[in-house]
Amino acid sequence: MFNLSDLSKIEPNIHTRWASPENFSAGKGVACKGTDSRKRSPCFPMKAGEKKVLAEMKGVSGTVRRIWITISDRSPEMLRGMKIEMFWDGEKKPAVSAPIGDFFCHGLGRMATFESAIFSSPEGRSFNCIIPMPFRKSMKIVVTNGSKKDLKMFFYDVDMTIGDAHDENTAYFHAIWRRENPTVIMKDYTILPKVKGAGRFLGCNIGVVADTEKWFKTWWGEGEMKFFIDGDTKYPTLCGTGTEDYIGTAWGLGQYANMFQGAHIADKDNYEFCFYRFHIPDPVYFHKEIRITMHQIGCWGPDSISQLNGTGKKLFLGKDKVNMKKAVEAKGYGLFERTDDWSSCAYYYLDKP
Repeated sequence: MFNLSDLSKIEPNIHTRWASPENFSAGKGVACKGTDSRKRSPCFPMKAGEKKVLAEMKGVSGTVRRIWITISDRSPEMLRGMKIEMFWDGEKKPAVSAPIGDFFCHGLGRMATFESAIFSSPEGRSFNCIIPMPFRKSMKIVVTNGSKKDLKMFFYDVDMTIGDAHDENTAYFHAIWRRENPTVIMKDYTILPKVKGAGRFLGCNIGVVADTEKWFKTWWGEGEMKFFIDGDTKYPTLCGTGTEDYIGTAWGLGQYANMFQGAHIADKDNYEFCFYRFHIPDPVYFHKEIRITMHQIGCWGPDSISQLNGTGKKLFLGKDKVNMKKAVEAKGYGLFERTDDWSSCAYYYLDKP
């Protein structure tokens, strides 16, 4: 992630600033100002519907280096209702817009203990991000309490450097959150809608609530990740072999957390799953445009085929009707189109703010 030899270097034109409830402006020599310099303002409350600027810089270049947050109410309603937005270089349209939980990889409104290369929650009570976020003229990070509840305590740090010199190849960080509940039968779920420009896809985290009422407890993750890059139309340039394969494991999905891939929630009682993949050692570049989708395909195996008896379910793969009993007898499994509750937050760099 970083070169240890760089740690000893002094950068004479770069300065460190922290925005926090003790110093909202991240100004020099003004932290704890207005109090007796003791711990008097470590957090702030947020009423339902209230908006708050966490950090703002104008007229300088720099890089957001780290964001840490914790909140007193980490219920599903607050994790999905609290929104975080980021604006670069005076743009009115946010480059980042997502529920606070989903942005920090706490999908489905559920907290989890995990550590990855760029996000972490050491004990499942906090939100940490160390993705570098460059800006050339200005930056602003805003949170909005979109829930119907007042929040008693919001703690945070936004750590940044100012004075960084960014060359023409330095791109702006973006993130987009999506949810489909349910997904559409035989239509791939869109993780990243078409983005025009040059950049790099950094990765994504995904949440799935499998529809056990419709499909019982059958495997939902046979879908393949597809990357349509620089003019691809019907067929993509990059394609994986299965959902759990995309995040580096195999034969189903259990709980684990690695640097670049993981499934930090694998709740097989409720059939709820959260997982991530970050393309840091294996960059995904695009020079004109990119779009990313995932199949919605499941699998019926011999251990659950009896559940189909008497249901009258008609199963398809594409437009072809599947005789699941024969498929399982012939191959040991049968693939079928399905619908579930999918959500995702995709992260990427783009040459525009």
